Amino acid sequence: MIRHILAIDDSAAMREILSATLTSAGYRVTLANDGQSGLDNALATPFDLVLTDQHMPGKCGLDLIAALRRTEAYQATPILLLTTESGAPFKAAARAAGATGWIEKPLDPEMLAELVAALVPAGGA
Repeated sequence: MIRHILAIDDSAAMREILSATLTSAGYRVTLANDGQSGLDNALATPFDLVLTDQHMPGKCGLDLIAALRRTEAYQATPILLLTTESGAPFKAAARAAGATGWIEKPLDPEMLAELVAALVPAGGA
């Protein structure tokens, strides 16, 4: 069951949207403003879901996902990429990095809440 979500985006407005949407849906949300701080948070605290932007300073979303997938703690955790990218090469790279899926921006908050509610981590009930 998804209870605690890590949301990573370099846009303060997007972090606010993610926090408001997911908190109002009943989830605990931890925010990070770039890929490195997101990785640091994820390694310090277990999360049930990671949402990450692709284009951020320092560490991009694909690099973050690949780093998380190399850890035992995040082998089965759903990781969704928030991105403006929609091309087949990018989607192939996201799959190769270990993304569970992606959500194209602009973000529809209602759709995000429904998607998160439908996710069940691998090995979960």
